[in-house]
Amino acid sequence: MRASDKAYEALRDDIIEWRLLPGTVLAEVEQSERLGVSRTPLREALSRLTAEGLTTTGGRGVVVTDISLDDIDELFELRETLEGKAAALAAERGDPETFDALRRELLRAPELIGGQDPALHDYYGLVGRLDAAIDAAISNAYLAQAMRSLRVHLVRVRRLAADDAARLTAAAAEHAAIAEAIAAGNPRLAEAATTLHLHRSLSHVKATHTPQQKEHHG
Repeated sequence: MRASDKAYEALRDDIIEWRLLPGTVLAEVEQSERLGVSRTPLREALSRLTAEGLTTTGGRGVVVTDISLDDIDELFELRETLEGKAAALAAERGDPETFDALRRELLRAPELIGGQDPALHDYYGLVGRLDAAIDAAISNAYLAQAMRSLRVHLVRVRRLAADDAARLTAAAAEHAAIAEAIAAGNPRLAEAATTLHLHRSLSHVKATHTPQQKEHHG
């Protein structure tokens, strides 16, 4: 892996997981030493993060950006537009068997969420496989790239919301409904199921988001 890619991935993960909190100044010397890369590849990594909106450049240097409730509203507006269209296209172009298999897995997802030791990593991996299947099915590289860029910010938002078992169980059922509509080849139903899921996700994030929660991820 190139040094700039290594630095980019490490910094991106630290920002997404709230190990680097909003307002943190990413000083070149300090980050170069911490990540074990020279300053040139670090600058390349910081430029990529700024292009993605995870950092911004100002008077203090490169700083980790914040996510406000207004930002969350705007992200979900864009998400509804992109993901609704993608689900509709997947229903028209996707392989029904692939999405029916995902539907069956998603219906079993409460087993991952509700046990004594919730396997949330496995659940989020399953949701990631649904995203990847939709990306592959739509056969539209521009739309897929736009959604990948958006998902970086959505992971940050998800970390702000409480991991509530009841909400995750409901979300799994909503994802199963999306997969079912795509498998059935019904674009309008796939888009509607996506819209409903996003509406409920946004309501949950806004209800459970508090500034204090950021400290829990430090």
